[in-house]
Amino acid sequence: MRRTVTLSALAAVLAATAAGSALAVGTTSKPEPKAESAQASAAERARQQRGTLLDRVPERGVLRVCTTGDYRPFSHRDPKSGAYTGIDIKMAGDLAKSLDAKPKYVPTTWSTLVDDLAAGRCDVGMGGVSVTLARARKASFSEPYLTDGKTPIVRCKDKDTYRTLEEIDQPGVRVVVNPGGTNEQFARAHVTQATLTVHPDNTTIFDEIIAGRADVMMTDASETRYQSAIHPELCAVHPDEPFSFSEKAYVLPRGDAQFKEYVDQWVHLATHDGTYKKYEGEWLTSSPS
Repeated sequence: MRRTVTLSALAAVLAATAAGSALAVGTTSKPEPKAESAQASAAERARQQRGTLLDRVPERGVLRVCTTGDYRPFSHRDPKSGAYTGIDIKMAGDLAKSLDAKPKYVPTTWSTLVDDLAAGRCDVGMGGVSVTLARARKASFSEPYLTDGKTPIVRCKDKDTYRTLEEIDQPGVRVVVNPGGTNEQFARAHVTQATLTVHPDNTTIFDEIIAGRADVMMTDASETRYQSAIHPELCAVHPDEPFSFSEKAYVLPRGDAQFKEYVDQWVHLATHDGTYKKYEGEWLTSSPS
């Protein structure tokens, strides 16, 4: 009798355990509604991220362009209207049109441009960007469209005084530079005795030289040509023989070979069919406001 009771109790325990297991399986077989929603959102994000910008830009109808807006003649943002102008702004419009899209300009800075592109905030970086190995670690570059290099710009009365790095890097010489880009890197690498001042606004930095608060700025030869054209007080010093060699290109996301191949082909055509020369001529032979 006692054995019968014991076996009955054991059977009851096993039945309860089996029921609990079945209940547990039942409760975990269906995800909570929130979990289902999160999974769907993740799947949608993954779907949007797949493929190439060569397909996504035309589908979207918008080409997002990161640009600093402070570097004439390539990219300038009017502080009042917010409108962008410049050689590379015209080129951005052409690139977007070729992709059945419209350009949308995304403000950035020289110190954050490549990071903004890598984070997916834009599709391409444009606006007089120099190719550097540091930038190439985070992004790809298109075929170059311009060869450039650092050279001085000074008051015209000083054009024979500051021709070499040795003449510039002297005690008492005041060198001014904009922050965050290759100009600052070059200046810090070569200025050890002269006074180096970082001016935060690249759109007004040349006024510092005109007003006599600075003596020299070393920047890309293309920029010195443009600034000397619109400021008769300033002279570009040997822009055809700069201190350094560099190239300008458009910054592209890493890993999108199809989009890069397309942009490379577009740059090649634009630099050989007169398109780039036309936009360059509009800026270097006139004085845009």
